[in-house]
Amino acid sequence: MSNDIHNKSFSELIKGDTPVLVDFYADWCAPCRMMPPILKELKSRMGEQIHILKIDTEKNPDVAIRYQVRGIPTLILFRHGHVIWQQAGVMQAPQLEGVIRDILARYKEMAG
Repeated sequence: MSNDIHNKSFSELIKGDTPVLVDFYADWCAPCRMMPPILKELKSRMGEQIHILKIDTEKNPDVAIRYQVRGIPTLILFRHGHVIWQQAGVMQAPQLEGVIRDILARYKEMAG
């Protein structure tokens, strides 16, 4: 991950042009532990087209509450500061990539 990502706040990151997929998780959550290799594969498939962040809901309950995260893992895709997709549960990388590409294509059409 590049340093510019680490130097930006969460709110700055999600407002950018590059879509940001946020994985809300907790260390005690068994399904959450399945996500890191899936997200790593997704990043290798999509490269610089997407940023991926992980947010521990135990350490950042305010962010989880703000985005109404009720179950974990929850994945939320942000673009220009807006939630453009959200889903709870584990998804495999190819399925996740397909959903994200579809959402981004639709988002691009709406943005004109």
